[in-house]
Amino acid sequence: MAVLAATTLLESGDEEAKQLYLPAIADGSLIATVALTEEDDCWDESGITVPATHTPDGWTLSGTKHFVLDGLTANLIIVPARTTSGVSLFAVDPAASGVSRRPSTTLDETRKLAVVELDTAPARLIGAEGGGSPVLRRVLDFAAVALASEQAGGAQAALDMSVEYLKTRVQFGQVIGAFQALKHMAADVLIEVESARSAAYYALDAAAQDNDELPVAASPAEAYCSEAFVTAAHQNIQFHGGMGFTWEVPAHLYYKRARSSEIFLGDAFAHRGALAQRIGI
Repeated sequence: MAVLAATTLLESGDEEAKQLYLPAIADGSLIATVALTEEDDCWDESGITVPATHTPDGWTLSGTKHFVLDGLTANLIIVPARTTSGVSLFAVDPAASGVSRRPSTTLDETRKLAVVELDTAPARLIGAEGGGSPVLRRVLDFAAVALASEQAGGAQAALDMSVEYLKTRVQFGQVIGAFQALKHMAADVLIEVESARSAAYYALDAAAQDNDELPVAASPAEAYCSEAFVTAAHQNIQFHGGMGFTWEVPAHLYYKRARSSEIFLGDAFAHRGALAQRIGI
């Protein structure tokens, strides 16, 4: 969430907005998020249809945003909307009139999402009118790298849990990790995890240096790491057998996070499509 909001402000070029919001985001006194996705579940600027209207009293927004990360607790929502000049960015106070929020029903209850409804809600323009699209593309690249890193870490945690169980669960007089079939399954997961780690490290380096490789590193990293996390979380449940399907062990939490983050910011197919488009395939 901090990556989305803070990076949007940094990339907006709006010095006044940076001074107004970034220090409070940094010290934790301001919880900020970005409300991007709408009813079509599109995770880029092409899916933005919420209109922004300029009135003598300022800008107002009307429409609905879905899958807003921590949308119930945020006290600043950055909303991309359309003006006559194109996609623009707006700061919205959730406590203002015309703003209502409700929780989304999600598979992963540890990652809170919300629906934000706007009914002529007052808004403050961030950056230049019509200048939101390139900002959002940059923000989504950084966010994809952050999510890929989380997924790589989640895949490693699921593998660690699997290995620990394989070393301690005894069946037929020996630990189940001694069974050749399970060794092969664990080795396959290890390959996926190590490959995901490499992809995430490469994308993180591109993000840290903010170089030209970032756009072509972010999408494949997110695509690969999301699939690796799902594989590791799924096999973790299989390694645990019947116990893996219960709430007695936290394996289900990793699986739910893996499946929900698989489509957050777009699924692997969408990210591979974005990469193909960027390199001209």
